[in-house]
Amino acid sequence: MTDAVLWIAGDAAKATGGETNQDWSATGVSIDSRTTEPGDLFIALQGPSFDGHDFLGAAFERGAAAAMVHRLPTGLLAERPYLLVDDTLGALWRLGAVARSRSEARIIAVTGSAGKTSTKEALRHCLAAEAKTAASRSSLNNHWGVPLSLSRMDPKAAYGVFELGMNNPGEILELARLVRPHIAIITTVTTAHIGNFTSVTQIADAKAEIFRAVEPDGTAVLNREHPLFHYLRALAQEAGVAHVVGFGAHDDAEARLISCDRDGAGSTIKADILGTVVHYRLPLPGWHMVANSLAALAALALAGADLTRAAASIESLSPVPGRGAQRRITGPNGPFLLIDDSYNANPASMRAAFDVLSHITPEKGGRRIAILGDMLELGAESDRLHARLAPGLADAADQVFCCGPHMAALFAALPKGKRGAHASDSRALAPMIAHEVRSGDVVLVKGSLGSRMAEIVAALVELETPVQRVVNGE
Repeated sequence: MTDAVLWIAGDAAKATGGETNQDWSATGVSIDSRTTEPGDLFIALQGPSFDGHDFLGAAFERGAAAAMVHRLPTGLLAERPYLLVDDTLGALWRLGAVARSRSEARIIAVTGSAGKTSTKEALRHCLAAEAKTAASRSSLNNHWGVPLSLSRMDPKAAYGVFELGMNNPGEILELARLVRPHIAIITTVTTAHIGNFTSVTQIADAKAEIFRAVEPDGTAVLNREHPLFHYLRALAQEAGVAHVVGFGAHDDAEARLISCDRDGAGSTIKADILGTVVHYRLPLPGWHMVANSLAALAALALAGADLTRAAASIESLSPVPGRGAQRRITGPNGPFLLIDDSYNANPASMRAAFDVLSHITPEKGGRRIAILGDMLELGAESDRLHARLAPGLADAADQVFCCGPHMAALFAALPKGKRGAHASDSRALAPMIAHEVRSGDVVLVKGSLGSRMAEIVAALVELETPVQRVVNGE
C-alpha cells in the first residue's frame, strides 16, 4: 500500500472499459481478501478452484475502497463502490498496461532460470534508496502477478523493477510486452521446467522472448560466462536490442568481477562496473549471489543510479524468505544453523545451495546436513537429473535426508555413509529430522515449492525453546 492515490473511479473505468457506480479512489490494488489493506481496489479474480467474488465481503471488511467485478452478487454491492468489467483478469491486464503507459520510470525486467527474485530484490533495495521505486512483491511474476505489480506502480515512480517468469514458450513475450523494459536481465538459463521443453537451448529461446519487448535504445544484461552467452547475444541483436552488457568473471565482461573473498556469511567483492571500480560487502553467501550482484549493479548503472551509493546499499541487503535465509535455532539438543532455501529448486539452484553449505563451517561436533525435496517439472529426465547431483552433494554434506519419488534416485546415488533417510514426502520426513538435528549442525532445507519443504522448516523452527522464541520476537 502507498499513501499516493493510484486510481480514481473514472480513470480505472476508462482504463478497463468498465462502469463504476460511484466515485472512489484507491491507494493500492489487491487480489487477495486476506491481505487487502485499507484503501485498496480489490480485484475479484476467478480461477479453476476459487472465485474472488465470494470474498468481496471480507475485502470490504478489511477496508477495500472499491471492488472490480465481472458480476454483481445479489445485494452485497448495493451500497459499495464497484467497477463492473467484462472479465476481471482481462481488466487487470488493461489496468497494468495503462499504469505502464502513464509512467516515465526507467523500467528493468528480470528473468532467468534461477536468481530472478534475489536480483529483483537487490535492484529494488538499491533503487529505493535513491528515488521512488515500484517493484514486484515476492515472486509475482506470472500472468496475474505481472499486471498486478504494474497496476500498483505509483505514477511518480522514478524506477520500476519487475520479475518475469514462465513455464512454457510464449509466456515471457506476453509479459514483456506489458512491461516494456528499458533494461532486460537474463540471470541464467538452466534445466528448470525442462519437462515442458526439448532442450536447454529451447529454454534460452523462451527467455530471449524478453528482447522483443525492450524499448528503443535499450540494453540486455547477460551472464558472460554462460555457455549460451553468444547465442543469447545474437538473439538480442536480432530482436533489435541496441546494447548488450555481459556480467561475470570473464575478461570481456562489462560488469566484471576483479576479486572475491568468500565465506559462510557472504563475499567481499571488487568489481569493474561499466568502467567504474567498486568495492562492496555482499551479505548473502554463494557464488550465484556474487553473479546476481554484478548483474544488478550493471542494471543500476544503466538505469542512471549512482554506483557508489548502490554498492553501499548492497551491504544492507537481507535474504529473501525461503531463498537462503539463515537462522540460528536453539533446540533441545543445542543450537544449530538453519538455511531456509525451501521456496524453489532446480539443478542449478541446488548446486548453488550445496556451494553455500560447503563454505559454512559447523561448530564443534556439528555436521553439514542437507534435507532435500523433489525438483519438479523436469520431465522424463527427472531421475537422471536428480542422481547427477550426488557427487557435488557428497562433497558438501556430511549427512543427507531426502523425500519424494525423484529424490530416491539421488539418495541411491550417494555413498552409503552420507545417507540419512529417505521418506515419501516432507510430512513423513519431518519427525525424522527433528530427532536427528544436534548442537553445532548446519542444516540446509531445499526443494521445489510443490515438495512442501516449508513443512520441514516449520518443524525445525518448532524445536526452538520457548525462551529463544521470546528472544527472536515470536
